[in-house]
Amino acid sequence: MSIQLISISHKTAPLNVREKFAFTPQQQASILEELYSWVFISECVIISTCNRTEVYLWSENKEKAREIFEYTQGVLLRSAGLENMADVGHIFRFYSGDKAIHHLFLVASGLDSMVIGEDQILGQVKEAHQFAAKIKTCGTYMNTFFRYSVTAAKKVKTDTALSKTPISTAIICIRAAQSYLGTLDDKNIMIIGASGKIGSIVKKNLLSDYKARVFVTTRDGNLENSQGVFNHGRDTVYYTYIPYEKRYEYLADMDVVISATSSPHYTLTYDSVEKCLVFGQDKEHVKPRAFMDLAVPLDIESRIGSLPGVMCSNIDDFGKTARTNNAVRLKEADSARQILEEYETAFKKWMIFQQSLKIMEYTKGEILKEGDQKGMEKALSHFFYRVRESASPDQLEVFMECLKSQCHSS
Repeated sequence: MSIQLISISHKTAPLNVREKFAFTPQQQASILEELYSWVFISECVIISTCNRTEVYLWSENKEKAREIFEYTQGVLLRSAGLENMADVGHIFRFYSGDKAIHHLFLVASGLDSMVIGEDQILGQVKEAHQFAAKIKTCGTYMNTFFRYSVTAAKKVKTDTALSKTPISTAIICIRAAQSYLGTLDDKNIMIIGASGKIGSIVKKNLLSDYKARVFVTTRDGNLENSQGVFNHGRDTVYYTYIPYEKRYEYLADMDVVISATSSPHYTLTYDSVEKCLVFGQDKEHVKPRAFMDLAVPLDIESRIGSLPGVMCSNIDDFGKTARTNNAVRLKEADSARQILEEYETAFKKWMIFQQSLKIMEYTKGEILKEGDQKGMEKALSHFFYRVRESASPDQLEVFMECLKSQCHSS
């Protein structure tokens, strides 16, 4: 019996590979159901974000770890359309037992993120577990495993300063645009995909912290030029809706465009953007613009960055900035790891206990039966004698230390 993990992340694979594994909910359900139906996998959960795709597995057969990894890798590659990809060993990481357990605790708390301590991953871990629970591919072990990791992450969030000043990729994206333009005050900013998870974070931060004019896209054609309302403390901030299909019509007036959708195709293409920004203009004096792509797969065709005055950045570029910011947070990470260690230990104890329920019931029954026949004192003496005879010296010493700690605590 063991927990196993197969992982693809920003640490092992570039963006053009990771985006192939950015599975839709329908794909995730199909992957989980295929894995769950296999004889050697009892429970499974998949986490699929822009920076990682990870499958956590519970198997009753610890000896089949290699076969489980190979089978899961095959399912992932086929689902990503990469079943014939050569040299895949460098993009996958495989973990078993304690290492798999430790990894999820790091992930949930943000210590394995591109931006150390970022908040979004905790919600993504919770949603991944809820998704697997909904389609019934997880049970006692995965439910408890994810519950412990989420609880530990919440403890890290409240008891350390790791996320007191959160720096997510969304915020880094905004700051990068600000750095390029000098200021975002009085700038026109378009958010494509503002109703999504990342897009909504971008919108909230822009409306809360900057004096920019914010335009958001929507596929509802009836909302053209209508206003949205954002309450920020005592202030009311307005932003403008733009129908998605008319987004190109507004580009010439935009200083910043941020795209964060789950679309399988580009939201902005080179040819269409070039017509909007360059056609009929003096290419030597075009105003600077920032195109920021927070999506996986990519939303913005990267060639747009070759247009005059245009900076085009994607999530991997923001990751470079994140690594610089992470150095400031490393001290707080030490405190966070101490908290995680406590919860990891508690979960491991639970798992050992859970796996031993049958043998404990059997042992208890044997002691009670012998107690009825010979008296409880003799039954307990025989039990300790059998423990002494069956345990190694190290095991016996640990057992006696546990008894001693119970005596001291009572």
